[in-house]
Amino acid sequence: MKRKSLLVLLTLILAFGTVLAACGSKNEGTGNNTDTGSASESNGLAKDQVLKINLTAEPPTLDPAQAKDSQTNTVLKFLYEGLVRIDADGKEQAGVATDWKISEDGLKYVFNLNPEAKWSNGDAITAEDFVRSWERALKPETASPYAYQLYYIKGAEGYNRSSDETFEGTKVTDFAQVGVKATDEHTLEVTLENPTPYFLGLTAFYTYYPVHQSADTNDKFFTDYKNMIVNGPFTMDTYAKGQKIVVKKNDGYHAASDIKLTQIDMSLTSSSASELQAYKSGQLDYTGAPNGEIPTDQIPSVKAELPDEFKATGIASTYYYQFNVNEAPFNNVKIRKAFAMSINRQPIVDKVTQGGQIPAFGFVPPGIRGENGEFRDEHKDDYFTENVEEAKKLLEEGMKEEGYTTLPAITLIYNTSDNHQKIALAVADMWKNNLGVDVKTENQEWGVFLDNRQNQNFQVARAGWSADYNDPYNFLEMWTTGNTNNDSKFSNAQYDKDVKDTVKSADPAARMAAFADAEKILIQDEMAVMPIYYYTNVSLTKPYLKGVQLDFSGAIDFTRAYLEEK
Repeated sequence: MKRKSLLVLLTLILAFGTVLAACGSKNEGTGNNTDTGSASESNGLAKDQVLKINLTAEPPTLDPAQAKDSQTNTVLKFLYEGLVRIDADGKEQAGVATDWKISEDGLKYVFNLNPEAKWSNGDAITAEDFVRSWERALKPETASPYAYQLYYIKGAEGYNRSSDETFEGTKVTDFAQVGVKATDEHTLEVTLENPTPYFLGLTAFYTYYPVHQSADTNDKFFTDYKNMIVNGPFTMDTYAKGQKIVVKKNDGYHAASDIKLTQIDMSLTSSSASELQAYKSGQLDYTGAPNGEIPTDQIPSVKAELPDEFKATGIASTYYYQFNVNEAPFNNVKIRKAFAMSINRQPIVDKVTQGGQIPAFGFVPPGIRGENGEFRDEHKDDYFTENVEEAKKLLEEGMKEEGYTTLPAITLIYNTSDNHQKIALAVADMWKNNLGVDVKTENQEWGVFLDNRQNQNFQVARAGWSADYNDPYNFLEMWTTGNTNNDSKFSNAQYDKDVKDTVKSADPAARMAAFADAEKILIQDEMAVMPIYYYTNVSLTKPYLKGVQLDFSGAIDFTRAYLEEK
């Protein structure tokens, strides 16, 4: 693999970590990788290699092209594998591809596929499977929320937005003109729009997963779970709605010798208290983020009670509330600023979340690379301050501009979770005490919540974002006009220009300055989102569970885990 000249320079800046969930045993907030053990430290494998974990919400989909959340990500990692996979050190390793070559200009990637890679029904995995799957994700009618992650490929955006009247680029109606093709059964050639040093790692992201060709003709492919044809380390065995998901080891997986677990049992409960009790009673081997959660009010006690099993790890993720900027009263920027400035974040992290989180005044979290070090160190998140008196003044001015004598009724929505509920109640109480505004809080089931947020059926909504790769672009691109993850429907021409200018920039300093300018517009000028804190990953892991990988972003990988003798 070759990376020279400009590509070498950019690689030092943009080296890829991996995907969300959206999540190092250190607690400095730098997002270092954690691996709970290696085979060299093994005390002997347990005879029963059945891992037991919990999901706080049911995955809304198991279609890689429709996936958009941490719960789905956790399960899809069991069932699918991309061209590469990410190891415990955050490095790209062979997945379906055994090796690859990158042109000197960084525009062309040639992947050689493993001829031993098979679908779970025995069919060979071919280069054409990737071509067809990426085409499926990019088809406008698929409406993939993450189609834009494929825009690095030449012509991909033009194809995906071919029916979008607002798209000003070159439209592509023939997928043959998109920069991905199978040159033979086991060779995939990809051509990019611009050099993208983190592209290789992106092929481990779920939108890039191959999907078996029968998904095109079988309407029940992603819902008839026992008959799903997959290519990952595990296959679907049981899916009892609202109760449990069970996956079993795929003996036909090309790297089956690396997989020690024979089965993974996932309970489905949104009660953090029930999850913690199940862990303490031995019914779970792991509890906590990103797939589960520990009750915030019990974090101090479990940390004291189980110090060797407790971890609070800094990760590159941001917890925030987003405003629907087209919905009254939050179509007024002064009202948005008043709400953001009137809460006190330190008591929230000290008394509510209690996991060492850091109050946030920007959107890009610690752990994301900048020019020479971390972006957050080089560009401080001092875009606003907490100031109740100034917030009251802004609220009064905003109401006068809109002709309000009283504000319209306001509802804050969040997905079903004990911890999200506690945060919502604390924030609503601060708005009541500091602004004199009554805000209704409403919990919603995960799938319903995601749909409402995506369809702008909200005024204020809870949200969180974890890194898909280690670059500020991953946090700021989503707020560009028309982005499918821009649930606020924020739109600002200068913001769009600042973010898009970074794609072709050959100057690392100019790139990071443009990101900082964009973040200033997003938070200081427009307050389209209200940052609350930068996440930590709080979890408990049984001493006999080894090999769990937690990356800088908070994404978790149980596929190489194993159980030692107790």
